[in-house]
Amino acid sequence: MVKVRQDAWSHEDDLLLAETVLRHIREGSTQLNAFEEVGDKLNRTSAACGFRWNAEVRSKYENAIDLAKRQRKEKKRAIAAAGQKLSKPVIELPQTEEGQLESIIEESEKTNGTGTLTIDTVIRFLKELKRDYYASNQSKNTLEQYKKNNLKLHEQVNQLEKQLAQTEAQLSTIQEDYQVFIQIMDRARKMTVLDDQGSMPSPAFRMDKNGNLQQLAQGN
Repeated sequence: MVKVRQDAWSHEDDLLLAETVLRHIREGSTQLNAFEEVGDKLNRTSAACGFRWNAEVRSKYENAIDLAKRQRKEKKRAIAAAGQKLSKPVIELPQTEEGQLESIIEESEKTNGTGTLTIDTVIRFLKELKRDYYASNQSKNTLEQYKKNNLKLHEQVNQLEKQLAQTEAQLSTIQEDYQVFIQIMDRARKMTVLDDQGSMPSPAFRMDKNGNLQQLAQGN
């Protein structure tokens, strides 16, 4: 029978969805299995249940989700400590970001349909973690190098600004000295012209017998 229910979600429907998802998380199952279970009970598709969970319900149960994940981990540790034989080994993983670890676990669960991790999944996870670690270190080293280069450039800029200020001060001094020199030269030129004019004797004239003026030669 095709599921075509399209009516609104009630508070009881949301509560059933939340309780089912939390139970599957605690038991090491996947959210997809939870959506299918709720879909069968409410005559809805698993996709509709998943959309409702992510869009409306999940944000109201963040603390409960974290608690369910911790309970799942504690359950796995208790099983390992009791020495029970499992179909697949339970392996302690190094501490890392929860979001990255949970994504690997969920992918593994979707692949093998159980709540345990496989050796291949753990190896792949550790390789990815190692690659991310080296990439992070490389990024940090690159950032440190950029900071050092930036500091050197700032020092060079400061040194050039000081040299520019000194050059501008020297240029100003040279311009002032040049103006003073020009004024001195101008005064000296004027004094030389006046001296030359003062040393020249006034011309002397006499009238000849025809009534014409003649300039007398100097020294006569």
